[in-house]
Amino acid sequence: MSEQLSTSTRDRLVSAVAELMRVHGYSAITVKQITAAAQAPMGSLYHHFPQGKVQIAAEALRTSGAAYIQLLPLLMDPHEDLRVAVRAAFDDAARVQEESGWMNMCPVGTVAGEIADSEPVLREVAAEVMRDWIDRGATYFVDRGVEESSSRELVLAMLSALEGAFVLGRTLRSAEPLRAAGRAIAAQVEAVLAEGATVDSSIT
Repeated sequence: MSEQLSTSTRDRLVSAVAELMRVHGYSAITVKQITAAAQAPMGSLYHHFPQGKVQIAAEALRTSGAAYIQLLPLLMDPHEDLRVAVRAAFDDAARVQEESGWMNMCPVGTVAGEIADSEPVLREVAAEVMRDWIDRGATYFVDRGVEESSSRELVLAMLSALEGAFVLGRTLRSAEPLRAAGRAIAAQVEAVLAEGATVDSSIT
């Protein structure tokens, strides 16, 4: 029972700091806010994370990153046409951002932009998460028929468009940036697939 409680407390702490960072960034939050949001005693944070705020923030970034990349197949697999799948993913992101009142969508992107020069440990953790996104995203696109030589560039473009559109959408209070980004990436997918088909036909 004590082990289950301990695990539950740790998970609540990580979830709390991920949500706080998504809303407020890293620098603005305190250990007191984290423990209050997790409904956990102050000592429990240092029991699970002896290095304090930096250590728990790093764990929250890794956990959030692993969860967010799972959205890629979840949103896109229902659509057989990859171009439609990309548009649908961006449209869904636009809908969620609008319905949430233009909240920050991703703690990893929020924190990465904030601490790139001030917290080297967290910058490297954010980079680790993003490298994993790129690798797994590229593998996903290959599985969906994109040539391996084009898959990395495509996922880089998609992530860049998504993160940039989150910022524009939140600032402008508009779903237009995400929907426009979705159309642009869908057009890039179409071009990549057409190029791959041309290469295949020339080989045969």
